[in-house]
Amino acid sequence: MLREIGISIDDSKRKFLSNARNFPLEVLYMRDDDIPGIVANGTADLGIVGLNEVAEKGFDVKIIKKLGFGGCRISLAIPKSADYQGPQWFNGKKIATSYPKILAEFLEENNIKAEVEVITGSVEIAPAAGIADAIFDIVSSGGTLVSNGLVEVEKVFFSEAVLIANNSITEEEQVVIDDMLFRIDSAIFSRDKKYILMNLPEASVEEAAKILPSMRSPTIMPLAAKGWCAMHSVVEEAALWGKVAQLKAIGAEGILVLNIDKIIP
Repeated sequence: MLREIGISIDDSKRKFLSNARNFPLEVLYMRDDDIPGIVANGTADLGIVGLNEVAEKGFDVKIIKKLGFGGCRISLAIPKSADYQGPQWFNGKKIATSYPKILAEFLEENNIKAEVEVITGSVEIAPAAGIADAIFDIVSSGGTLVSNGLVEVEKVFFSEAVLIANNSITEEEQVVIDDMLFRIDSAIFSRDKKYILMNLPEASVEEAAKILPSMRSPTIMPLAAKGWCAMHSVVEEAALWGKVAQLKAIGAEGILVLNIDKIIP
């Protein structure tokens, strides 16, 4: 992400500390579960870490931006052979997890009395090993659960990468942070978008504008050929092929689709 917003750093895994070559920034490489504490105590001003670690550690930090990557969830999973009828199934059960704080909050909210077994790694093997009846762990695709004979039954906490800050940021540091946030906003806004250009009969411009609503309005330019124009716009990548089919149906030709580096809103 830092590279995407024009901040050049050496991202070698062998380094503990790197300096940005073109931005007033030093980057500390830390274990994710250490980052909230390092930011809270002021060793670092900012941190990029999963929201799940911020919630679990409970340190006093500010979440200043959700970054739109690293999406996952923390879920309760049980053996697929179990007869699950709802959250009360967990009453009297033992649950293995690396996230006891988040789990305890869920259990309290749902009036569930369960024993929590804290495990720091390979939580998914706990039921098969007889350590626990269920697990509470990070899920992304769910493949690990399936391979261990487990099924996800309660999605409890949704996480993604976030930018956090300590509570003692100076005015001078805030100027740098604002610059970084401006760049991040631009990068996030630009993701999954394509620039689309086409030749179009002038009679179809109004209908094409409805198909391709732009940030303000599409760009229309006359062509040398009478009765034709060129139209430029931006489209979400997920909707691209459906839009192209609609545009072809109203006479669009020579459609070009280009990658976008940055859009400054």
